[in-house]
Amino acid sequence: MGATVTAAARKTLSVIAVVAVCAAAGLMVVRPSLGDETSVAARFAFTALNLNETPVGARTERAVAPELHDIRAWISSVGAAVALADVRGTGRAADVCLVDPRDDSVTLRPVPVGGGATYAPFELRPDGLRYDSTMAPMGCVPADLDEDGDVDFVVHYWGRSPVLFVNTGGVGAPTRFRADELIEPMAVWNSGTLNVGDIDGDGHLDLLVGNYFPDGARILDPTASDETRIQMQDSMSLGRNGGTNRILLTRPTGAADRRPAIVDASVALTGDAAQSWTLATGLQDLTGDGLPEVYQANDFGPDQLMVNHSVPGAVRLREVTGARDLVTPKSEVLGRDSFKGMGVAFTYPGGAGLPMMVVSNITVPYGLHESNFAFVPVGSPDDLMAGKVPFTERSEALGLARAGWCWDVKAGDFDNDGVDELVQANGFLKGEVNRWPVLQELAIANDELLRHPAAWPRFGPGDDLSGHEPNRFWVRDGDGRYFDLADRVGAAFPDNTRGLAVGDVDGDGLLDVLVANQWEDSVLLLGGKGGPAADLRLVRPGAVEGRFVDAIGAQVELHHPDRPQKAQLYPANGHSGVSAAELHFALPGSGAVRATVTWRDASGTHRADVLVTPGHRTVELGPGATAVAR
Repeated sequence: MGATVTAAARKTLSVIAVVAVCAAAGLMVVRPSLGDETSVAARFAFTALNLNETPVGARTERAVAPELHDIRAWISSVGAAVALADVRGTGRAADVCLVDPRDDSVTLRPVPVGGGATYAPFELRPDGLRYDSTMAPMGCVPADLDEDGDVDFVVHYWGRSPVLFVNTGGVGAPTRFRADELIEPMAVWNSGTLNVGDIDGDGHLDLLVGNYFPDGARILDPTASDETRIQMQDSMSLGRNGGTNRILLTRPTGAADRRPAIVDASVALTGDAAQSWTLATGLQDLTGDGLPEVYQANDFGPDQLMVNHSVPGAVRLREVTGARDLVTPKSEVLGRDSFKGMGVAFTYPGGAGLPMMVVSNITVPYGLHESNFAFVPVGSPDDLMAGKVPFTERSEALGLARAGWCWDVKAGDFDNDGVDELVQANGFLKGEVNRWPVLQELAIANDELLRHPAAWPRFGPGDDLSGHEPNRFWVRDGDGRYFDLADRVGAAFPDNTRGLAVGDVDGDGLLDVLVANQWEDSVLLLGGKGGPAADLRLVRPGAVEGRFVDAIGAQVELHHPDRPQKAQLYPANGHSGVSAAELHFALPGSGAVRATVTWRDASGTHRADVLVTPGHRTVELGPGATAVAR
């Protein structure tokens, strides 16, 4: 009898132990909740306004090459884009360049409630250049490439190389542009993203073009039955057979409305970086020398972080890769991941020396449960110069790991408390039939099959892949963890969003968000709550005498006694959204606050102090390291 009781007791204790271990494991993965969510959400309020409406003859998918017909919904999943600019000279970015894939239009239009003289939407068309139905716009990037003080635009496409739309009307004329080939002769590129910054440090803007499908491949040509260059990724986790990424250096002529000379410096990219399936890029000076490092977010393979060692006229980039330890999964190591990078943003909590780098990936429960990235600094800029990576991945601990099928991501202080929030685009294919099971089959198939479109499951009209996921609005609590409050603040719509642009479009001192949606109307989320703030437009002398241009790449450190802040001016960071060419800073207390501006031009790197007060201000960066706020 005693032995029987002892065995039963042991069995009971074993069951209790197993249950306890399972319960403890469950508690470890439960995500904490925000204590007083209502009061935190009350600090924000967004009002949604339509940016456009359904065009005549709107479609919901693209015509594609015969080999891609069975996956045409997948191929048709990108193209929506948005950019903010000040074309009319209102003193703030209140004009929008919007790409609508429903009719493949690229239009300039005034932002609703933006003020100023209104005008009818004006379409940027490549008149006089080769253009047909096998080409489609994928993005629109403001860039004053002739440096004459007015805004030009670079539009990039699938099916052809980018087009430069030169502003020939000057400030205040939003309907006079001339289309010029960016490169000659025109080439067949499939460009999914484009960024601008002074990569070689000569004082002029350069272009970083992320090409997706292989060069020459006629992806959108339904007659291309003989096309041999069409292929999908050659690996689920190490795809290196995409289009060739490009670095294009510009050399302004000194004459207004004249296309600058273009020099192809793409040989600075390694073979892996050049042939990755790139969906987003980020420029940021991480070493303090005024040259931007390059973060390249890639689909189907590892991202790259490249340290910039360039000199004027010669681009020199060196890739750095994080070190892996025994407790870190390979895909959480910078440069070794196998995820689907689709957006990148930088934020400096507390004005830190190095930023946190946030990267969007696919994070769908019961789908492809990868992880967003939050690379937080654990070292110094000197580490980067020595070839080491001073960042570690902390997205799960910070609450940012899981969000959905994510695209663009932007950082901004939406309640003007000195702490950035994050807004993140979400969603892929909207339909009625859940197609995740067949995509999972593809994900575990032999990599050798992936490059062949015929091996893919069919994705057509009515199919759904994360098509009803809302966008995210991440708010940081006092312990540094982020919580999604999109549904509580009026920012959670089940649209399939691709691009996001942030700026104060109505001049009330509060940041707003423009949301570019795929196959749906795009919207403006108008901010409604917050304290005093300053929006700084930073300008420097351009190549045309007497004209000023945006000082892309400049950095501002705000020395607020309670809320120190820091930001760099790279508006085109990300996937297909370009924010206002301004830096936004909270000013708790409403007083004047000293700020240090750092910038680089052809003569080197400069620093100067300026007093910042609430409102929209233009800071002129002049010779002799002077900075004057007006």
